[in-house]
Amino acid sequence: MWRYNGRSRPDFAITPQAGQESVWDYPRPPKLERDERRVEVLHENEMIATSNQCYRVLETASPPTFYIPADDILWTHLVDVPGSSVCEWKGVARYWALAIDPSRIVGWSYPDPLPAFAAIRAYVSFYPAQVACLVAGEKVRAQPGKFYGGWITAEILGPYKGEPGTGHW
Repeated sequence: MWRYNGRSRPDFAITPQAGQESVWDYPRPPKLERDERRVEVLHENEMIATSNQCYRVLETASPPTFYIPADDILWTHLVDVPGSSVCEWKGVARYWALAIDPSRIVGWSYPDPLPAFAAIRAYVSFYPAQVACLVAGEKVRAQPGKFYGGWITAEILGPYKGEPGTGHW
């Protein structure tokens, strides 16, 4: 079904240099990778989460998503919200909003993930379009499109799913 799966980079992909990654080299189905860089999530300068024990999900054509362990999240800033969605790889997601604005969904988690993603059972990822996210002090740019939650840093090269003209990826 998917034309691109990380086994070969398409001609339109930006070629990475030393210290860079192409999203076109990420696999499909996606994989989990440990990341021990400092990850921070803030809302209006209030720390929501900070950790050096994260996982990244790497999937063809998308910037990574960082998952932060529950123990490193200040839960007073978050509330769970009704609704869910299903990822064919990770399972059923639940959503989190800001406690001060429950209409503003800022993150998601997989309370009962499929076996390949069991490691992120007690982890949450955040939308960089909704809250400030930093990796090793670098402010993350949000992945284009309203549906996606990828974290773009200087090391991550595209083009990315969600940009105009990418609907067929």
